[in-house]
Amino acid sequence: MSILRKATCGIAFAGLMALQSFPAAATETINLTAIDGYPPKSMWVDRFINFFIPEIDKRLAVTGNYKIKWNQAWGGQIVKKKGVLKGLQTGLGDIGVVTTVFHGDKVPLQMIAYATPFVSTDPGLVSRTVDALADEHPAFREAWAKVNQVYLTNLAVLDTYQMFYKNPVKSIDDFKGLKIGVAGMNALYLKNTGSASVGGSYLTYYNKAETGVIDGYMLWPEAVAAFKMYEVTPHMLRANIGTVNSKAITMNADTWKKLPAEVQAAISQAAIAYRDHVAATAIAKSKTSYAAFTSGGGTIVDMSAEERLRWANNMPNVAKDWAAGLEAKGIPGKAILSSYMDTMRTSNQKILRQWDKE
Repeated sequence: MSILRKATCGIAFAGLMALQSFPAAATETINLTAIDGYPPKSMWVDRFINFFIPEIDKRLAVTGNYKIKWNQAWGGQIVKKKGVLKGLQTGLGDIGVVTTVFHGDKVPLQMIAYATPFVSTDPGLVSRTVDALADEHPAFREAWAKVNQVYLTNLAVLDTYQMFYKNPVKSIDDFKGLKIGVAGMNALYLKNTGSASVGGSYLTYYNKAETGVIDGYMLWPEAVAAFKMYEVTPHMLRANIGTVNSKAITMNADTWKKLPAEVQAAISQAAIAYRDHVAATAIAKSKTSYAAFTSGGGTIVDMSAEERLRWANNMPNVAKDWAAGLEAKGIPGKAILSSYMDTMRTSNQKILRQWDKE
């Protein structure tokens, strides 16, 4: 028995030494640079920092095979707000938030909600619908591939656009003669109102309103409250114009190809979680932003149902023109528009104008 015990101990000791001579595989560190031209105070950037990145890290921690060393560059540190797409295309950043409204020429299919105002104020529904369309129609991702990017998801970061003015406005008749700040396709909503569109973003509207460059702007209440823009534009016309998928999360295609499959999967899964989280956050913040606007000295006038309908019908058919432009490029714009509108109809949205049926 003594000899047997000694033999057993010897085998165990040899096994232990063998294990020590083959240490566990070290965790591989991957460097990624995340970019956006908007500052961390912007809701979706804040959520990128405090939700999206931790979600990716949490998924990778399950196996411990990989971890990401994040270099975060926000608010113009690497690119301005309109330069994210180019920055990701050229490799200045690896992953980021592209504000798609600035790039309708390069990623026109991302304009689907901009082309259909007065349709939905549900950011979750809109962002999920756009991703479903991207899965069905290759043209969505092909557009991003042309600018050396991999599309991960889209974001609807607002509940609905409203109108904000330096002086009281009650109807579209009051728009006449006013200079109104807008971004991208929003300018088409003002056609036939007698107002003048002035390009910009919420990072510029405060100064433009304060200096008289604009008389008002089209924006969402959460952004107005967060940046205290009620100080220069204290009059809100609550028109509930609708939400839009104004952002896309993309990665530089060269960076993406180099990532291990496990890391690609973690980023892809976290992106969808981030999409839904941002939509829920937009709704939650909208509930308090109106109170923040009025407590800051703002006043709210509700546009009547009749006036909202008059405005919607007064516009050119933005969606029809958008779809026709896509068809001319060989992209099935009409089918995509109909599919989008069908989803909105089956989801019981309060649609003021059936853009695809005219």
